[in-house]
Amino acid sequence: MGELRFDGGRVCLDLVATRVARPVGERLDRADRVTEWLYGTGLVPPGTPLPADADWAAWARGLRELRALLEELVEAQLTPAPPPPEAIARLNALARPAPPAPRAALAPDGELTRTLAAPPDAASLLAAVARDAVDLFTDPVARSQLRRCEGENCSLVYLDTSRGRRRRWCSSEVCGNRERVARHRRRTGPALRNA
Repeated sequence: MGELRFDGGRVCLDLVATRVARPVGERLDRADRVTEWLYGTGLVPPGTPLPADADWAAWARGLRELRALLEELVEAQLTPAPPPPEAIARLNALARPAPPAPRAALAPDGELTRTLAAPPDAASLLAAVARDAVDLFTDPVARSQLRRCEGENCSLVYLDTSRGRRRRWCSSEVCGNRERVARHRRRTGPALRNA
């Protein structure tokens, strides 16, 4: 259901983007989508073997539960409401396991590539996302850059790192183009009907 999006500027915001808002839907609904998301975020370097015996339903469930928690914390940041203490405690608990350590490895062509020191497991990958969220929510500068996309039918949240902090859309190519097309149609629609 829909393409995976990596426009948030942070791994934790890319997880929030895996829920389809309108119409309501789920992007992490199959094992291949979970692995695509893990590779797409860079949590797991492309080509890294994932455990063949992994309980993908449990991995997806863990990601969806963390996403719900992140949605609650993001909403608190975008409104003047303080985040609920129990949400902070849950985030800290998820961040405890050590995420898989990255290592530099020499590829056959002589280039340096990124690998993981140990095979990734669900708890360590959830911890990596939770730690990214802790970094985001405790950094006043990054936290002040949180924005919700102004695109019609879009609820993605992203970091506005643009010059002047005037970014309006999660992606200029996606929501920005839709808005420009809609504006053009509103402007030229009546003229075409009167011709």
